[in-house]
Amino acid sequence: MKGTNVAKKEYALDIESLDPKQFIIIKGARVHNLKNIDVAIPRNKLVVITGLSGSGKSSLAFDTLFAEGQRMYVESLSSYARQFLGRMEKPEVDYIKGVSPAIAIEQKVNSRNPRSTVGTTTEIYDYLKLLFARVGHTISPISGNEVKKNSVTDVVDWIFNHAEGTRFMVLAPFKAKHDRKSFEELQVLLQKGFTRLYLNDEVIHIEELIEKGAKALPAKADAWILIDRNSVNKTEEDAAFRVSDSVQTAFYEGDGDCRIIVPEKETLDFCDRFEADGITFEEPSANFFSFNNPFGACKTCEGFGHVLGIDEDLVIPDKSLSVYEGAIAPWRGDKMSEWLKPLIKSGIKFDFPIHRAIQDLSPEQRQLLWDGNKYFEGLHAFFAYLETQTYKIQYRVMLSRFRGRTSCPDCRGTRLRKDASYVKVAKKSITDIVLMPVTEALQFFSDLKLQKGEEKIAERLLKEITNRLSYLEKVGLGYLTLNRLTASLSGGEFQRIKLATSLGSALVGSMYVLDEPSIGLHPRDTGKLIEVLKMLRDMGNTVIVVEHEEEVMRAADQIIDIGPDAGIHGGKLMFQGVIDDMLTHSGSYTTDYLTNRSSIEVPKHRRKWNSFIEIKGARENNLKNINVKFPLHTFTVVTGVSGSGKSTLVKKILFPSLQKLFGFSGEFTGKFDRMDGDIREVTQIEFVDQNPIGKSSRSNPVTYVKAYDLIRNLYAEQGLSKSRAYKPGHFSFNVEGGRCEMCQGEGIVTVEMQFMADVHLTCEACNGKRFKQEILEVKYNDKSISDILDMTIEESLTFFKDKPKLIEKLQPLSDVGLGYVHLGQSSSSLSGGEAQRVKLASFLGKSPEENNEHILFLFDEPTTGLHFHDIRKLLDSIQALVNKGNSVIVIEHNMEMIKCADWIIDIGPEGGNGGGDVIFEGTPEEMIKCKKGYTAKYLREKLK
Repeated sequence: MKGTNVAKKEYALDIESLDPKQFIIIKGARVHNLKNIDVAIPRNKLVVITGLSGSGKSSLAFDTLFAEGQRMYVESLSSYARQFLGRMEKPEVDYIKGVSPAIAIEQKVNSRNPRSTVGTTTEIYDYLKLLFARVGHTISPISGNEVKKNSVTDVVDWIFNHAEGTRFMVLAPFKAKHDRKSFEELQVLLQKGFTRLYLNDEVIHIEELIEKGAKALPAKADAWILIDRNSVNKTEEDAAFRVSDSVQTAFYEGDGDCRIIVPEKETLDFCDRFEADGITFEEPSANFFSFNNPFGACKTCEGFGHVLGIDEDLVIPDKSLSVYEGAIAPWRGDKMSEWLKPLIKSGIKFDFPIHRAIQDLSPEQRQLLWDGNKYFEGLHAFFAYLETQTYKIQYRVMLSRFRGRTSCPDCRGTRLRKDASYVKVAKKSITDIVLMPVTEALQFFSDLKLQKGEEKIAERLLKEITNRLSYLEKVGLGYLTLNRLTASLSGGEFQRIKLATSLGSALVGSMYVLDEPSIGLHPRDTGKLIEVLKMLRDMGNTVIVVEHEEEVMRAADQIIDIGPDAGIHGGKLMFQGVIDDMLTHSGSYTTDYLTNRSSIEVPKHRRKWNSFIEIKGARENNLKNINVKFPLHTFTVVTGVSGSGKSTLVKKILFPSLQKLFGFSGEFTGKFDRMDGDIREVTQIEFVDQNPIGKSSRSNPVTYVKAYDLIRNLYAEQGLSKSRAYKPGHFSFNVEGGRCEMCQGEGIVTVEMQFMADVHLTCEACNGKRFKQEILEVKYNDKSISDILDMTIEESLTFFKDKPKLIEKLQPLSDVGLGYVHLGQSSSSLSGGEAQRVKLASFLGKSPEENNEHILFLFDEPTTGLHFHDIRKLLDSIQALVNKGNSVIVIEHNMEMIKCADWIIDIGPEGGNGGGDVIFEGTPEEMIKCKKGYTAKYLREKLK
């Protein structure tokens, strides 16, 4: 890094003279690490709050400004309503004036509901259900004809379309009901007042047939009840009523069927049942298209889209092996190999290559392994046999080993009952539309032409659908499908969906607080996001964005820079004003990097590679049957615009297929042909994602990096501990013994608020210290175990400087830029990016004897939430992993990260259906010569 030694000076702001009608004024903010700062945020402007990770940006935006907006809203409610909300702490400030109603749009995907999709979250699916229920046409899958239900009005209108005086007959099919014989049915008809039948094209009196006896009506006779004979009369008012009454009677007597004969001209059958081609169809309704309703959900998967079935990738984990070499995992071992022997002995009889690798077999040969033939029983028969033996525990265990989430065979993952797809609007079913990328769906609805009557019905629905789809496209999510699970979205994608939903609601006079909305966006799409933020501002809202992206900063009406460093060294107002003034102001890391006084240097050498893992024929989602080589012992970046197929390639194909190769039951593996290369070189695979570091709120950085065991041992060795017989377990907040039992070692007590968010209060028994008083009496260098947990990582490095083993575990946390995080900070309070860096630190902190393995690390956008200055630290840590003999593959959009890679794989060129191709593979220097795709254009500027 090159840079200047400019002293970081705090920026002073005079807020006393400002008008609260034009500014949101914060006086003396002291939340977390904020150092009594004064801030004035102009109303109805786009304001960016920036600074290092941990400098206090979120403390100002969310914990001060948004928290006060929320608290003031609660205060405005009646005392009766407030009793259900509990008390909300007032942020630690002197005062805040001019706060607008606040809406926070955070990164966290707060929906883990397996039924929640992009369509339901944005409410587009609700409008789609209504649209298909009101103007959808049911098409028979057999004939392709529209299924129609005739009403009485339809029949009467058809009759009255004929010329005045035209004779016609209204008939109903003659059917014997209630197990009566035909002769008995004739007598019942006579009692009902009907006098004639239309039998074999002749009108015959029912009395005549009765007189002739039971044999008068042959079993296969074409018999119809003559309901009425009349002529078209368009002048008399009552004529239409008489015909309507006759038609209604015909429908009733004929169980929904009616025939109108115009003698010597035409005969037409009508039906008031919703059926065609001998099939009765369900009439469309909103619930018919709802997978959250038992009526509309697929009966097999109950609307989840997946079922627990036999996972082919678990059954045949290593496709480079042949059948003879034991590729079929359940048929290994002495007993189960009995299923394999007939195939090996008889394979030559039906020309099956038992010595050929599974990945080299034809699709027909692979299917034969499952279906079997007369010579051997296939895998389907094998698992059916295991199902019959589940009363034995060993068979139940075996079945569980090969089960995984597989796509529902009935609805093929669409979640809806099969016949819902028979309903079409402009030849498209609702399942077709939810499986389209948003961009395609928007084009479809923009071009949609309906019939005149339908236009009026659908006008409002179409307006809402197209508006919401267009907002999704504007925030760079045009590649998503409406069927995509909300739980599978990244934090940035979920945040932009909420942003698009907010635009659709068209609120004005509000204060929107956003947490890094540019996460997951390629530089090409950042411009679209800025347009959306400005649109939200121009509607009359104050938009406050916590952001590190340079382009967003330059587009802001005003910038607030918090710093200069992180944690206790941050929390000061470094600058507030317009970008032009900031560039002339020397006082923070942000201005240093924006003005190129500091920068992230490009590595002098790119690593060469020989060994690799190659994925062939990748075609999951939008991937277009591509072959990709991933180098080993290098730092590789997979890039491309949002939705191009990067995550599909790495997270859905490479990671799960390797995981299953190592014997782990993983997620569903995407479609690809084979995996080649030096796979055996890799001894372990680690996916370092942004999920929390632990499922419990008690999990924290110091336990995750295995440093807390050493700290507990240290406290157990103190004199007071030995005299009281305290063991290391007494200093654990996870087990009974020394922890406070009121809060069970959490330091806080959670009060459940039923339909409202839970309230967290400091434990009254231990005052948030987590341990019993007698445990806190044990001191090391005048610090209790609780004091240690309250230390920042930076402070702990100084405190434990004479404990090399402990420093070895803690130093990596500082190296990845987390020096400001507290040792005992709850995992729930860490951002996705912070959690990811804690995981990275745990690998960096492994002792040399633990590092003899070759680990393949996969990172998903590790620069999330990082300032330029922090990215430099992160890059140093990633390069350290590779220098230890490991391999690193990173999914990333950040150009600082891309320019430092040894190898780049660019997927694209567009998102969704326009992506899925390999645009480029090579070094950054080679990439800037590439004319394809978008990444090369932005990389050129960084490598000038």
